[in-house]
Amino acid sequence: MPDVIAPDLDVLFCGINPGLWSAAVGHHFARPGNRFWKVLQASGFSEELLDPSEEARLLELALGITNLVPRSSATAAELGRDELQAGARRLVRTVARWRPRYVAFLGMTAYRLAFDRPRAGIGEQPEPLSTARVWLLPNPSGVQARYQLPELAAAFAVLREAARRTC
Repeated sequence: MPDVIAPDLDVLFCGINPGLWSAAVGHHFARPGNRFWKVLQASGFSEELLDPSEEARLLELALGITNLVPRSSATAAELGRDELQAGARRLVRTVARWRPRYVAFLGMTAYRLAFDRPRAGIGEQPEPLSTARVWLLPNPSGVQARYQLPELAAAFAVLREAARRTC
């Protein structure tokens, strides 16, 4: 699945890996139960609710999307530590090339394994990724019932405000 990316973005959102539905239709966060697009609107990153097929419009908002691991799977649980860590090395190169100000990881467990940060929690991380500040957010997947839409939107809004302050 191709990245939605350009130089000097405010935020590059980093999913774990494409789900089978997203890979089949060729758009990020495309599964109907995924709340990513709703959360972007609810948190103020976008004024309108974007459809996954409109993902290129994120670039107009200085936002982008990549994945830690490019391989699609039914669930992120199918990914091993080695594959996640290889994805982390690839991501470091991507960030060095495109220079986003923030990289926002959407999924704590994958981030913890990929970067060997077992205690990482939601919010800004102390360690940068190349020149980018790192922010950890809950995964907006519909199967992640722990965080409901209001909590997800609030967590994303904190990142939006931080990115706005550092413009």
